[in-house]
Amino acid sequence: MMKKLIIGLFALLPSLTMAAGPSVPLLDANHDLTDKASLQRGAKLFMNYCLGCHQMQYQRYERTFRDIGIPTKVGEEQLIFDGSKVGSHILNAIEQDDAAKWFGAPPPDLTLVARVRGADWIYTYLKSFYVDESRPFGVNNSVFPSVGMPHVLQELQGVPTARFEEVEEHGVKVQKVVEITTDGSGEMSDDEYDHAVRDLTNFLAYVGEPTRLQSEAIGYKVLGFLVILFILAFLLKKEYWRDVH
Repeated sequence: MMKKLIIGLFALLPSLTMAAGPSVPLLDANHDLTDKASLQRGAKLFMNYCLGCHQMQYQRYERTFRDIGIPTKVGEEQLIFDGSKVGSHILNAIEQDDAAKWFGAPPPDLTLVARVRGADWIYTYLKSFYVDESRPFGVNNSVFPSVGMPHVLQELQGVPTARFEEVEEHGVKVQKVVEITTDGSGEMSDDEYDHAVRDLTNFLAYVGEPTRLQSEAIGYKVLGFLVILFILAFLLKKEYWRDVH
């Protein structure tokens, strides 16, 4: 009985992690792991805007380039900025102690963030920053309140401003973000930024499970084999029991 209880608790951990966040409806990331152009753009965004603080210590450059269709030479020249070998893990140079002082805690490794949070959470999070002068970096996030990081994509999106409404949750009136708009100062339009965030989300989803497409392909083949085996077993059963019936 105790063994079953422990197994059940472990099975519930991912849902408990998700439930621990605020009650913000998640947007549909609608990502596509077969879209290599999107994955390549997402890799470019990650290397340019995220790798300064976040790393992927379980993912290698070479594996990434091969999987998403980037020639090794091109990847070395355009996506490796610290002189690392192409066979190295995707690491940054920030010291963990320094990061803890600057951000309050070391920035998390993002190799498995899509497995833990989900692609929809990442996509919604990246679209939910807004100006909040009370925060150390001048921004907050409606999905992750009191977030301890700057809005690194602000130059692309523009300055985001939140509109609040007073709503009642569990019998208590709270201020809730109902809309986020930008001032148009970003390098991208709203649609372009939306596509960029989808690309980055798509890349993080790939990194979280690099063999996802291969696993699904094998799964379909196994299911097909089982269907054929069931038909053969059914016909064999009928043949064996034909005289009995």
